[in-house]
Amino acid sequence: MAYFDNDDDKPREECGVFGVFGNKEASLLTALGLHALQHRGQEACGIVSFDGKRFNSERHMGLVGDHFGGDLRQRLPGFAAIGHNRYSTQGRPILRNIQPIFADLALGGFAVAHNGNLTNARHLRQQLVKDGAIFQSTMDTEVILHLVARSAKKRFVERLIDAMHQIEGGYALVGVTGKKLIGARDPIGLRPLVLGRLGTGYVLASETCALDIIGAEFVREIENGEVVVISEEGLESFRAFAPRPPSPCAFEYVYFARPDSFIQGRSVYEVRRRMGHQLAAETPADADVIVPVPDSGVPAALGFSEASGIPFQMGIIRNHYVGRTFIQPTQTGRQTAISKKHSPNRAVLEGKRVILVDDSIVRGNTSKKIVQMVREAGAREIHFRSASPPIVNPDFYGIDMAAKSELFAAIHTHEEMVRELEVESLGFLSVPGLYKAIGEPLRNNMIPQFSDHCFTGEYPTPLLDYQQDQADKERQLSLLDDV
Repeated sequence: MAYFDNDDDKPREECGVFGVFGNKEASLLTALGLHALQHRGQEACGIVSFDGKRFNSERHMGLVGDHFGGDLRQRLPGFAAIGHNRYSTQGRPILRNIQPIFADLALGGFAVAHNGNLTNARHLRQQLVKDGAIFQSTMDTEVILHLVARSAKKRFVERLIDAMHQIEGGYALVGVTGKKLIGARDPIGLRPLVLGRLGTGYVLASETCALDIIGAEFVREIENGEVVVISEEGLESFRAFAPRPPSPCAFEYVYFARPDSFIQGRSVYEVRRRMGHQLAAETPADADVIVPVPDSGVPAALGFSEASGIPFQMGIIRNHYVGRTFIQPTQTGRQTAISKKHSPNRAVLEGKRVILVDDSIVRGNTSKKIVQMVREAGAREIHFRSASPPIVNPDFYGIDMAAKSELFAAIHTHEEMVRELEVESLGFLSVPGLYKAIGEPLRNNMIPQFSDHCFTGEYPTPLLDYQQDQADKERQLSLLDDV
């Protein structure tokens, strides 16, 4: 799940999920994995372990390192564990909305955590409540739990697949039972999930960087529409849907994933550097220095510098002790943090023609402040470049995107954006350029290789809740109002 706020132009991260099976330090490894995935959500975190007799659970508001350390093996013993980092798009930041969530089902205990959004969650919840279901949270994750519980199938994996056939949207989930670790990915692979090996055990994670931190060997990505079941007998794979081409979220390459992760065998860092190469080719400018908006703009700025021959300099210094403003849970906290987050390096900027490179522009608020800061530091000219195409449509799959009426590129012409930002020029990477940078020569317009709806408006799945609630047609889908 991910979130945008009014004071920062970065997409709020999707959540991060992690799971371990077959290791006596499962909970500790899960905590380390969540730490590597902390960039995907800083609002809350949780771990559920199984020790052969009972499930053990801890859920907390705040950062992984603040809660999961020290005597974790004693607090959360077991050979299997799953964990979750959260930034909410479904439900307020309260304890009952922290994952993983657990329930005793007819076939035994089951804990589940997921990353993404179900685009028919509200519709399903209404049906379930009519049938007598009692919900304890406002998360769409609990819809999955109820569907599994109510399935008439005999085997657990069949119940999960039955539930997957009823839900729509983008999701990657991890679950643990008394005997199994389970991973599943939506039919088009919108949300990421990878498989690793550690000794004789297995690991599931949102990104490969979480495998690296525990020394696990990358095995492969979980395929779109696949369910994997890991037990003492080994790993089984099930195809929950008919085969179809994957269409992962393009924003993983643009912003979400950590630069040291790999997606589809591609280095995220190298893709972002190539985005800078392509951006320089598409939107050149005469300048003295290339300056990234740190940290997310750095790889693209390096690529822009390499392609253009213009020197790269750190003209903006980021205070890493402030934290990522967009994933702090309160607006006041974000506004306070953003004023402390960036500082101009006057020695680099003064008297110079500057090309500012950022990964994207959403509402434009932070971009305006960055430009003003650079101008006040003495820059003679400022040319702003975005390493993603213009964001002109909201998301419904786990990115809490702004309403279309608030998206900078959706409500302004190019000339208006230049005036609003008060820059000499403005350039965006094109959609074909994005595909080329990722490694695809051309976009397949019939079946796009990536979910690029924020740029193109072509949504890859049905949007049932959106269609049934026209009052919310421009906002991130919400399972229900918190009251």
